[in-house]
Amino acid sequence: MGENTPGMAALVGVCAIVLLMGAVKQKKEWLLNVLMRSILGTIAIYFVNAGLAALGISLGVGINPVTVLTSGVLGFPGLLAIYGFGIYKIL
Repeated sequence: MGENTPGMAALVGVCAIVLLMGAVKQKKEWLLNVLMRSILGTIAIYFVNAGLAALGISLGVGINPVTVLTSGVLGFPGLLAIYGFGIYKIL
């Protein structure tokens, strides 16, 4: 063992702590992003359903955990997919 071993161990430890802090920060941002998209997706589903009902079209897209998670994880493309499945079900 060389005389630089404790210094190298400390350097590796500090680097690991910095990387861990960055990962935790990104995870918080990702969770907050999914939460905000879920809320906005739920609001969008409500208003799109209301608009379609006013036109006399009922796609049967409900607000449930699956649709909320789909819109939260996938965002706008997830909403399009949900309504795409609804249209496919009608055909």
